[in-house]
Amino acid sequence: MTNKELKEIRDKKIKYNKILPEFHRYNWDRYFKLERQDKWRHPRGIDNKTRLGLRGYPKLVKIGYRKPKNIRNLHSSGLLQLRISTLRDLERIDNELKSKVIVTIDGRIGLKKKMEIINKAKELGIEVTNGEY
Repeated sequence: MTNKELKEIRDKKIKYNKILPEFHRYNWDRYFKLERQDKWRHPRGIDNKTRLGLRGYPKLVKIGYRKPKNIRNLHSSGLLQLRISTLRDLERIDNELKSKVIVTIDGRIGLKKKMEIINKAKELGIEVTNGEY
């Protein structure tokens, strides 16, 4: 599929995603220690209403909420999004993929190396999402 077709599929799926529930851990709003961990954990209690799937309680994570495989890791521009942490990662991108890829620089990278990666990406003709410094 072309980037344009994938972007159209993704946009249709995004409109659908607006009505999808946000999956939070059970009782995340009651306890401070659970609020800090933004992880989903399956409720296991014998009388847990969420586990039983009763009306009025948060939804359980199910496989039916998953996106189609061909649009799963796409950026909003329709390009495949990759996370880069070194110059070597940037140089490993194939010439064929350069037009289909958009790069995100890892947040742990300092300013000096980030500038090097941005300059190298401009030379190679690769787009960077967080390329401002």
